[in-house]
Amino acid sequence: MASLQLSGPGITAAKRSLTHLDGFRLSSSTFRLSSSVGACGVAVDRRCFRGLVVKASAVVAPKYTSIKPLGDRVLVKINTSEEVTVGGILLPSTAQSKPQAGEVVALGEGRTIGNNKVQVSIETGSQVVYTKYAGTELEFNGSNHIILKEDDVVGILEADDVKDLKPLNDRVLIKVAEAEEKTAGGLLLTEASKEKPSIGTVIAVGPGPLDGEGNRKPLAVSPGSTVLYSKYAGNEFKSADGSLYVVLRASDVMAVLS
Repeated sequence: MASLQLSGPGITAAKRSLTHLDGFRLSSSTFRLSSSVGACGVAVDRRCFRGLVVKASAVVAPKYTSIKPLGDRVLVKINTSEEVTVGGILLPSTAQSKPQAGEVVALGEGRTIGNNKVQVSIETGSQVVYTKYAGTELEFNGSNHIILKEDDVVGILEADDVKDLKPLNDRVLIKVAEAEEKTAGGLLLTEASKEKPSIGTVIAVGPGPLDGEGNRKPLAVSPGSTVLYSKYAGNEFKSADGSLYVVLRASDVMAVLS
């Protein structure tokens, strides 16, 4: 991936306006645009900006002492990598993955669906797991936080292992079946060449999604079922005993096997 370090009046003005937002500043010392299209040369034209992403991390100024999420949003204090992996819990299948867990420190007031007021179903102090690319990260009181919609929280950790995760909404916790050790012809497979399984056993299910009136609709799958699910869906984690789990939406479960 190529990185472009841009300068000039337009970029300088953009940096100045972003840097002086009331209560926020850029935590990075540079204004970086990253691209997967390669270097575009010294004279950057409009075509070179396709696929570019501006990365800026907001820092809440010390004069602000609290953050109150609105609607169905929650504020989560992000665990450090060390906290996430102590005892083997919540170790992502890719070691370089950023932490996806933290403690809920503030809640919104909920939202209105139909004629009903629906409160956020998570309590402050809960240890939660959230989807990898959701929310807005910020630094507050010297710690990293993230503001998420309630639907981006996949489950609550009630114990020290992902196998004890309590899924939320329409999420399903599945223990992934072990990959085949041999081919049909009897050849041993290496870890890299093993086919990623998309079959597993349902361990726990959420209470179901909300309908148009704010009532829960129970999920069609139940704990103990062996299911076939979409190959690249959900978020994967390893438990303390090395077993692989995936948390995904019920809509990503394609069939029940028997």
